[in-house]
Amino acid sequence: MQQLLLPLLLVLVLAVPLVMSTRKQKKQQAAQQDLQSSLAPGDRVMTTSGLYGTVADASGDNTIDIEIAPGVVTTWLRLAVREKVEPVVETDEDATDDVVDAPAEESIIESGSGSKDDEPQTTAQVAPPLEHGKK
Repeated sequence: MQQLLLPLLLVLVLAVPLVMSTRKQKKQQAAQQDLQSSLAPGDRVMTTSGLYGTVADASGDNTIDIEIAPGVVTTWLRLAVREKVEPVVETDEDATDDVVDAPAEESIIESGSGSKDDEPQTTAQVAPPLEHGKK
């Protein structure tokens, strides 16, 4: 009985992860096939190469037309579509956040009072010169 226990445990230790990984791969393949069959014009997608675009025509069996820029439509294999992505919606707040105010020139000009107290004080520490040749 003990002679059969060790080989049985070894088989279980090797077989269980193999079965679990096979199930995971099947689920991923099924999800990918569902995605590719559900593509419709107007869907925003990302390809396996990282290119974002909008589905223009999905009537082909193996190919799909993706608009990558206004007026630029390219043909791709359906298998090249990695995932659907949410369309980017730009609001008015996003557009105003992009504007950066430049520093005013007046803040750089000195006050002109002429006193030494108004000038910024800077001190620099200088290292002593190295003496070469002495041991």
